[in-house]
Amino acid sequence: MYDFRGSDSASRVAWSIPLGRRQSARSEQPFGDAEFFSRQELRRSQGRIMYLGVKIRPPHPEPELPEPPVQDALGRALRDLRISVTDRCNFRCPYCMPAEVYGEGYRFLAKPELLTFEEIERLARLFLELGAEKIRITGGEPLLRKELPDLVARLAALPGLRDLTLTTNGYLLARQARALAEAGLQRVTVSLDSHDEATFQRMSGRQFSPARVLAGIAAAHDAGLRPIKINCVVQRGVNDEQVVDLARHFQGSGHILRFIEFMDVGTLNAWDLSQVVSAREIVDRIDAELPLEAAEPNYPGEVARRWRYRDGSGEIGVIASVSQPFCADCSRARLTIEGQLVTCLFAEGGVDLRTPLREGADDAALCERIRAVWVQRSDRYSEKRAETARAGGETARAAPQRIEMYQVGG
Repeated sequence: MYDFRGSDSASRVAWSIPLGRRQSARSEQPFGDAEFFSRQELRRSQGRIMYLGVKIRPPHPEPELPEPPVQDALGRALRDLRISVTDRCNFRCPYCMPAEVYGEGYRFLAKPELLTFEEIERLARLFLELGAEKIRITGGEPLLRKELPDLVARLAALPGLRDLTLTTNGYLLARQARALAEAGLQRVTVSLDSHDEATFQRMSGRQFSPARVLAGIAAAHDAGLRPIKINCVVQRGVNDEQVVDLARHFQGSGHILRFIEFMDVGTLNAWDLSQVVSAREIVDRIDAELPLEAAEPNYPGEVARRWRYRDGSGEIGVIASVSQPFCADCSRARLTIEGQLVTCLFAEGGVDLRTPLREGADDAALCERIRAVWVQRSDRYSEKRAETARAGGETARAAPQRIEMYQVGG
């Protein structure tokens, strides 16, 4: 409200006290911070309330509060958006894009089928309006997308975005880290399943050296893309014996090494529960040589459970989608490179946003389409898998049409 004192006949002025100035108006000074107006000015006033010769300005409107994030059928808010910018990759990891399937003659999407940077920017803005706060750029291998810093700059400028990150295999990172940072990228996550050359080549499906990935990590650090997270998929009989060595390699570096249980994503990785090394076993192995203690999550819904070294030399994380599923806190939507909205990493399909986008749908229509998908979302695949395993049943096999990991970026 406003504090009215009337008109001072001696000075022939009137005053109004804006909201929040009551204290000063009632101070020892006659008029405090009040603003004064001549009677002639008052007579010229248009659209204002006149009361006993006092000009009353309409109160400043309350700032509009952001709409609460849209929630799905299980009460999970939309907070994170993962955007795939290419379906191509320079690695052939057996658990994602095995070389026997994705050989030299494999037909990837043609350029007209891909979302343009303008289309990605527009859709990302709509997701942010619905409550998303974080965007992660994924692939395939996102660094294969030409002019990627241009997209980063577009996304970094969007209102409401708090965190802009990118997941990469790191092989091309050394050459691009500086440009990405200058464009507005905040952090990177690098996939590195082993720093042992033979194991690295087996798990990447290429005769590459991990030294180049390590150089990319160093370049990202120098460019300020920190803290860097390093993801390692642990597969029994393949790289599980190197877990402690990898932890020791990055201990004290400031980087956060995260171990991921081998998951049944897609249809092509011949997943079997016996190949899963549980998060508990990973932590126990490391703790036996590099003592650990549990750490609190950085924020609600964080996928990795945090463990820090007792000597203060850093931390690790474990992502336990198989043994300790976190579906109840999942806040991630995924946008594929051809414009499909996917609501779960293990989904069998998505909802097309590219077609209405290219047919001229306005923002309101697109926003409503995204909202309609999210409010009906009830995915909890990993929890169901765990329930089946606890009941002694056979774990679910991949559906014939399940989306592959390279299409949704993990």
